Amino acid sequence: MQQEGTNYPISFKVDYPDRDLDRLTTFFRLFAAIPILIVLGSVNGGTWQWSYERGSEAAAGAGGLLFFGPFLMILFRQKYPRWWFDWNRELVRFSNRVGIYLGLMDDHYPATDEHQSVHLDFDYPNVPQDLNRWLPLVKWFLAIPHYVVLFFLYIGVVVVVVITWFAILFTGRYPRGLFDFVEGVIRWHNRVVGYAFLLVTDRYPPFSLAP
Repeated sequence: MQQEGTNYPISFKVDYPDRDLDRLTTFFRLFAAIPILIVLGSVNGGTWQWSYERGSEAAAGAGGLLFFGPFLMILFRQKYPRWWFDWNRELVRFSNRVGIYLGLMDDHYPATDEHQSVHLDFDYPNVPQDLNRWLPLVKWFLAIPHYVVLFFLYIGVVVVVVITWFAILFTGRYPRGLFDFVEGVIRWHNRVVGYAFLLVTDRYPPFSLAP
């Protein structure tokens, strides 16, 4: 279900850590995140390939965001298989938990199955009623203005996270204004992903950081 006060079909919120954050794990955050980044890569479309001396090769790959399958089903059958929807939603939730950890917004290690402090939700669409079957053909193109804005916003996020890294090391706290900015950018990103790639809504994402 959507959160209260959220007008857009894709809702996103991170609980503000109103407490002292762990300075030690903050200092080593990039290194501490390596194991969970490997786990995320293993289910997020990662591919590995290696060769042996005699010329034989082996490769492995798994998972990834499902786009083309739902695109075809919406276009030709006006259906969105529920298990595809559930996979996409849980994968995006997991990716967000890892991103929040890297962004220093939570010092609890990202879980693979628990929501923790990250609340991302969107409803399962009734395709014939909620979605235009032809719109997935152009959604990726219509979202281009958002890609451009998000590119610059994420440059700002990198700067903010560096500043916050020092702030946490010296004060133990994540400045609330900076936290709200990073949360807003990630919210904006999730709305664009939900519209253009998850295909769960036809409502064009607002150019806004607000809920």
